[in-house]
Amino acid sequence: MSPSLPSLSPASLDKSAARTVFFVSDGTGITAETFGHSVLTQFDLHFRQIRMPFIDTEDKAYDAVRKINEACEQDGKRPIVFSTLVKAELSVVVRQSKGMHMDLIQTFVEPLEQELGVKSTHTIGRSHHIADSDQYKNRIEAINFSLAHDDGQSNKNLAQADVILVGVSRCGKTPTSLYLAMQYGIKAANYPLIPDDFEREKLPGGLAAYKSKIFGLSIAAERLSEVRNERLPGSRYATPENCRYEVNEAEKLMRREGIRWTSSTAKSIEEIATMILQELKSDKRVY
Repeated sequence: MSPSLPSLSPASLDKSAARTVFFVSDGTGITAETFGHSVLTQFDLHFRQIRMPFIDTEDKAYDAVRKINEACEQDGKRPIVFSTLVKAELSVVVRQSKGMHMDLIQTFVEPLEQELGVKSTHTIGRSHHIADSDQYKNRIEAINFSLAHDDGQSNKNLAQADVILVGVSRCGKTPTSLYLAMQYGIKAANYPLIPDDFEREKLPGGLAAYKSKIFGLSIAAERLSEVRNERLPGSRYATPENCRYEVNEAEKLMRREGIRWTSSTAKSIEEIATMILQELKSDKRVY
C-alpha cells in the first residue's frame, strides 16, 4: 500500500509557525529535507515542516497540490516547497500549487546538463539504488564495525578502524560513530574514559598502539550532568561534582597523551563528524 500523505486538519496546524514547509520527492525526500533544513536554519523563524515522499504518480502529485493549497488557505501564507521530483510531468503538476517552489532538480541538473553536454538519466531514486555497489557494501561493513566496537565492547580488529573515539560516558561518542559509518562508510570504534583510566593515567587497554587514530570528545560538565540525569536521575554518576571531575580528568588525559579533541557541547553531530573527517584527511564519501 502506498504511504498516505499527512493530514492537515485545523487541529494539527501550529498557528505560531511562520510558514509551513513541504519537502516533496518521488523518492525518500531525504535530499530535499536535508537541503531545505540547511537553508531554513539561516532564518530565525519557526517552520512547520512536512515531508512528502514517494510522489511518483500524477494522482499523488495532485494530492500533494491539494495539501499544499490547504496549508496556504489555513496559514494565510504561501507554503514553501522544496522538491526533488525527477519526472518533469510530476514537477509541472506540483508547481500548480499555491506554494513558493524551490525545485532542486531544475536548479542544479539542467545547468549541469548544459555544462557537461550530457543529458541526465532522470531516474527516480537513483541515489538510493546502490545496494550492489562497493560503496554501499563498505557502508554496511562500517555500520557493523561501529556497532561491534561501541562503548569498548571489543578490542578485535582495531587495526581496521578509521577512527577511535574516546571520551567520558554520554558525551556523544556512539551517535557520532554511527553517523560516520552511515554517511561516510567510516569504521569508527568508541571507548569510554572512566575513573580507572584516570587513576592509571593511561588510555584504555589496547588503544596505545593506535594513538594516531584516536580522536577525543569532551563536553561541558553542566550539560553532561543534564544528559546523565535524563538516564539515571539522582545518581552519583549524574551529579555536577562527578561530571566536573570526569570531564577535567578526561581532558587532562587527552592533553597528556597528545590526543586531538573537541567539545561536543554546542556542536551538532554533523559538525563533529566534519571536524573528524578533516583531522583524518579522509576522502571517503558515500553518494
